[in-house]
Amino acid sequence: PGWLLSPAGRPYLDSILHKNQRRVFGLLERPALPPALAVPTVTYKLFLSGRSGVGKTALVAWLGGTPAPPAHHETLGIEATTLFWPAKPRASGRPVLFQLHLWD
Repeated sequence: PGWLLSPAGRPYLDSILHKNQRRVFGLLERPALPPALAVPTVTYKLFLSGRSGVGKTALVAWLGGTPAPPAHHETLGIEATTLFWPAKPRASGRPVLFQLHLWD
């Protein structure tokens, strides 16, 4: 769990942060890593659905490291957010970069 804060994981964490805040990436952007640290990217598309006002948008904001809206307002249509999450699976000795497409 503490791999991201270790010296080996710190460069991956730095690639997704900007001024100690999680960087917001567009649909076609990705973190810039040096060639020596290139890792495979695993892509998932997560579709969040549910009743109005239960916290779907707040959950996406929290995962993305952005402030949640202070007042409730209904999301019109679908709002897509791209989130990158570096991890080092226990079974593998090599890090992986998860690319999560969150559809709210």
